[in-house]
Amino acid sequence: MPWLKAILADITGLEVDAIVNAANSRLAGGGGVDGAIHRAAGYQRLLDATRQWGACPAGEVRITPGFRLPAAWIIHTVGPVWQGGQNDEPALLAACYRKSLLLSESHSVNSIAFPSISTGVFGYPSDQAAEVAVRSVRATLACTPNVSEVIFCCYSRADLALYRELVA
Repeated sequence: MPWLKAILADITGLEVDAIVNAANSRLAGGGGVDGAIHRAAGYQRLLDATRQWGACPAGEVRITPGFRLPAAWIIHTVGPVWQGGQNDEPALLAACYRKSLLLSESHSVNSIAFPSISTGVFGYPSDQAAEVAVRSVRATLACTPNVSEVIFCCYSRADLALYRELVA
């Protein structure tokens, strides 16, 4: 069984095979983790790499090189905007994690780090997002034998406590 852990860190500095970017649908960089990843990777190079796809709908994934990051790959996924939980938000969020892992498998990724997708400006409640994240990752790992380490990279101590409880 792959190793799951939660840490408090800057995802852009992690030495893993792939990091996941909680992107906006334009894949154009923005605030939060998306902006930090674009700045650390090299904004223009990453923007040029994502332009080929145009928009990316919620629940979908795309992959680019990591450019200046320690990670070889950046998996971009667009989480759902929270609308009270009645508009398929849990299923779309689960798809972000599931499809990120499946895409990582096809790129020989052994270690991957996820931020807390959709919990920033998209407004998804952190506790519910953490439950969806851990449940979706655990359910998908059987289909991704190359993945040996999954890191939930938290931005706040409150999120870290949620994830640590769930991965224990």
